[in-house]
Amino acid sequence: MAADMIVLAAIAGAHGIKGEVRLKLFTDDPQSLARHARFDAGGRALILAAVRPDKPGTAIARFEGVTDRNVAETLRGLTLAVPRTALPPLADGEYYVADYLGRTVVDETGVAVGTVRAIENFGASDILDIALAKGGTVMVPFIADVVREEPDRLIVDRAWLQ
Repeated sequence: MAADMIVLAAIAGAHGIKGEVRLKLFTDDPQSLARHARFDAGGRALILAAVRPDKPGTAIARFEGVTDRNVAETLRGLTLAVPRTALPPLADGEYYVADYLGRTVVDETGVAVGTVRAIENFGASDILDIALAKGGTVMVPFIADVVREEPDRLIVDRAWLQ
């Protein structure tokens, strides 16, 4: 996928028998998908016909031309991406997760300790999931008291990296 594409959701599988699919969302609001008529799904164009919220972090969607469960199942695992230029401007304090994935993490002395592999949110605040260079992972709160940001890296106090 091109670097200028941002993934908004992944197709988790079929939902029902009429061609709907369950989406895992990488956006806060399922309706934000509705502002995009067309998605790149692994080099294939999918046109959104309808979307509705489901459980937290998921939605149910229907795409043009997908009319039964068998066709819907063939879409499992595809990601839905749009060009970065199609996204709305960010408000203060907002960010795109894609801008942090793979970013280098260093300790306060500047020694590289790992890379960001995911950003999670379990209800309180965003959490950086860091793949450590020495092996394993660690999760740290993505807040100013713990993480300082520079253009090419994130600085995390060593005490959080144990």
